[in-house]
Amino acid sequence: MSRISALLALKLCLTVPVALGLGLPFISPSAGGGILRELAAFGVPGSIAIGLLFLSLVFLYCRDLHTTLSLIHPRSRAASPRSVWLMFLIPYNFIEDFFIILNVTRSLRRESSQNAVFGQFRNFGALSGIGWCSAQIVSLLPNDIGLIAGLAALPLWTLHWRRIRQANALLSANRGFRHSMMTS
Repeated sequence: MSRISALLALKLCLTVPVALGLGLPFISPSAGGGILRELAAFGVPGSIAIGLLFLSLVFLYCRDLHTTLSLIHPRSRAASPRSVWLMFLIPYNFIEDFFIILNVTRSLRRESSQNAVFGQFRNFGALSGIGWCSAQIVSLLPNDIGLIAGLAALPLWTLHWRRIRQANALLSANRGFRHSMMTS
C-alpha cells in the first residue's frame, strides 16, 4: 500500500466516528444536544439561515486559503491550492481540515525561508488552526462540552483566518520580490 493510499485509508477510518457523532442526535435523540438542540433553539428557518451564513463564511475562508497556496511558489507548496475545497466534503472535512491547516502552514514556512517579505512573520497560524479543528471535533459531543467547544472553535477560526489574510497581503503586495531575490 502506498503512502498516499495509507493516508487516505487513515482519514476515512477517522471519518467514521465523526459521521457517527454527526448522526448521533438523529440515531439517539434522548442523548440530548447536537443539531436537534440547535434546531429547537432557532427553529428550522433560523437554523437554515445560520447554516447558509456559516457555509458562505466557509466559502470565503476557503477562497483565502486557496489564494494563499496560489501565491506561494509551486516548489514551496505542500498541497495544491484546490485541496482546500475539501472543507466542503462533509463529514470527511472534519479530519481533512487538520491536513489542510498543516499543509498551508508548511507551505508558508517553506515560502518564508525563500521570501524575505515575511521578515519577522514567523507565526503562520498553526496553533489557532489546529485549535479550531480540534474544537470542531469536540463540538460533536452531544452535551454542554460540545456546545462550549463549538463556541471556542469560532474565535480560533477567526484568529486563523486573520493570520491567513495577513500572509496573503504580504504575498500579494510583494509578488515579484521572491523572484528578484532568487535571481540576484
